[in-house]
Amino acid sequence: MNNKHILVVEDEVITRAKLVGYFQHAGYQVSEAENKTQMDLVLKKHHIDLVMLDINLPDEDGLMITRNLRSQSTVGIVLVTGRTESIDKIIGLEMGADDYVTKPFELRELLVRVKNILWRISLVEQEPARVAQVTQVEEDDDLFRFGQCSFDIPKRKLLKNKTPVKLTKAEYDILVAFVANPSRVLSRERLLNLIEHRVDAPNDRTIDVLVRRLRNKIEDNAKDPQIFITIHGEGYLFAADVS
Repeated sequence: MNNKHILVVEDEVITRAKLVGYFQHAGYQVSEAENKTQMDLVLKKHHIDLVMLDINLPDEDGLMITRNLRSQSTVGIVLVTGRTESIDKIIGLEMGADDYVTKPFELRELLVRVKNILWRISLVEQEPARVAQVTQVEEDDDLFRFGQCSFDIPKRKLLKNKTPVKLTKAEYDILVAFVANPSRVLSRERLLNLIEHRVDAPNDRTIDVLVRRLRNKIEDNAKDPQIFITIHGEGYLFAADVS
């Protein structure tokens, strides 16, 4: 992991110093920025694997930064903020963040979250077959087709009507889970286990957010889904024919 490069974007000097020092001590290459302007400069100069982003920055709201980052990149994003409202967490995930922690936080817990995200990224890049959890398949079976989409799991590439569709790490993980379990009702708990995405509270809406994002990207009409079907009281059903 020590070759991974983390960018800490935080305007509070003490908090930023703690984060930078802690993750450097953990073996990561760490850059820092106190605002979006500095962040943009670092991103232009370096390949960044994960951005640790404070929502409350002086020059631009972190949620907007998250949305812009996600539209341009698949970099890991962890939101770090003093906001405690659950709606901010949900919005952050909808904008494309991979995870979300609130201040005050335990540095060891944050390290675990960062390791998990970078680990998933590494698995996708180095061992896509294991991430897909699809075993005993032939090479030709790596490409899955459903509806108007084709999904190349090893290459992490989704096409709809031959047009590329960008997926976040969490979106990719949950789509792999659905494709590997067609025509089966998957509970939210089961989906969380399949994508290994941490949940802070029993009422966390992580899965609902991810399914809504996939509907918006894949369904012809997200308000009348034909692929990702809600089974009330049970979970979700991937209803597409997979070949």
